[in-house]
Amino acid sequence: MPEGDKRKRFVTHSDLPIKALYGPGDVSPATGEEEPGEYPFTRGIHPEMYRRRLWTMRQYSGFGTAEETNRRYRFLLEQGGAGLSVALDLPTQIGIDSDDERAAGEVGKVGVAIDTLADMETLFEGIPLGEISTSFTINSTAAILYAMYIAVARKQDVPHGEITGTIQNDILKEYVSRGTWIFPPEPSLRLIVDTIEYGAAHTPRFNTISAAGAHFRDAGSTAVQEGGFTLADAIVYAERCAARGMDIDTFAPRFSFYFYTHSDFFEEIAKYRAMRRLWARIMRERFGAKDPRSWKFRFGVVCGGSTLTAADPENNIVRVAYQALSSVLGGVQTMFTCAYDEALALPTEESALLALRTQQIIAEETGVTGTADPFGGSYFLENLTDEMEAAMESLIGAVESEGGMVSCIECGLIQRWISDSAYKTQKEIDSGERIVIGVNRHAGEAAESQSLFSISPHLAEQQVERLNKVKAGRDPAQVEATLARIGDAARGTANLMEPIGEAAGAYATVGEISNVLRGVFGEFQEPAGI
Repeated sequence: MPEGDKRKRFVTHSDLPIKALYGPGDVSPATGEEEPGEYPFTRGIHPEMYRRRLWTMRQYSGFGTAEETNRRYRFLLEQGGAGLSVALDLPTQIGIDSDDERAAGEVGKVGVAIDTLADMETLFEGIPLGEISTSFTINSTAAILYAMYIAVARKQDVPHGEITGTIQNDILKEYVSRGTWIFPPEPSLRLIVDTIEYGAAHTPRFNTISAAGAHFRDAGSTAVQEGGFTLADAIVYAERCAARGMDIDTFAPRFSFYFYTHSDFFEEIAKYRAMRRLWARIMRERFGAKDPRSWKFRFGVVCGGSTLTAADPENNIVRVAYQALSSVLGGVQTMFTCAYDEALALPTEESALLALRTQQIIAEETGVTGTADPFGGSYFLENLTDEMEAAMESLIGAVESEGGMVSCIECGLIQRWISDSAYKTQKEIDSGERIVIGVNRHAGEAAESQSLFSISPHLAEQQVERLNKVKAGRDPAQVEATLARIGDAARGTANLMEPIGEAAGAYATVGEISNVLRGVFGEFQEPAGI
């Protein structure tokens, strides 16, 4: 006979207590009166949610060369994907070129190598940018990749006002969680505001910021910390835009958010409902936004992430499926589902297709899209939503009492808070208090014999050869002139997007542009002891 649940405490993964039963006394008398599509949008940002339009189904993908990744993109679109999500290799993320000695061993490994506009042109060859939405997981070099994407759209004769997509462009969480920073916080924030300002004027349907709690989560944060820190980041970006003199309603409608959905099914649903409500109130009450579009919390998710296990990897198929389901029940706008083999390697074509099919089955077979808010009125979910909101709001207050998000990052406080949470979680897994099937219960073996995706050992050579060919065919004087204009703008106060766009159009490299900015802005140094 299987063992019953012998936990001593019943709590969410964020340590919020769970009662055995919930009833009318556990929810506000006003619960249920709010309609979907109405402020503060607890029940969803659209009146009918998925009855009128499904979420955008993407697959996070990028590897090797632009040619190889283009083939994968075409395959995914042919299989019913509605958008693209571009994974970029580490050198591209930190602003160094494929021929830089520091890029050795990393070219094309965790994403596609993009050195120049020529790579971006190849990446989207045959893919009409006026018809699909593209998301870029890029931060330090976001302005450069954004400029290149605009240039490709221009070459395809797609008007700027028609291109849709997202650049992550959330540098603050990089200092905490992933480490793909280049510049110190202040010049990095300037670059972010430059992109937001430029986007509001030139690409009004493109999201120029996506505050990404996902990486807080994979670094070990709780769901409450993921939500609270992400909103604290977004507040900083909104404040900096306002300080630039931008009207809140000119840029807030293009704010977006990005999260990992983890394994606590109900907590994840409540997380998204609580954040939707909090953001609406922050925008309307704190920033005085009057346009209802500014109040709407639009978010994408990845299902899988650090919850994937190398042991018994087929178990990940189940994990991703129910994480995707909780994301839909939480009101997601765009979703990437991890392939089950991503704890071992980049996904194969077969595993990527299965991940996409997971979303399609949920959308078309389960019936969960038939009503706007299936858990609306649930005593448990409504109570948990309130608890999550209160906990996130308290955390935002704690951050601001310590000087705000930038100050807390610079002194290492956010890093310490997340490290403490990660340590607690690992202790719970090690002790068996938190069960992970295939790891600490019903443990299996890592799939050594499984067929895994592999990259050509000649990839780096091929990419460097391509880069050298581009350099040989461009106008050196034009490149030098455009790079000089970037330096001049960086030393002043002008928006950097125009000169960056000029340099990208002249086929200046990501590394060349980044190095000019390094020369003016310097590089970030991580606080001691972190």
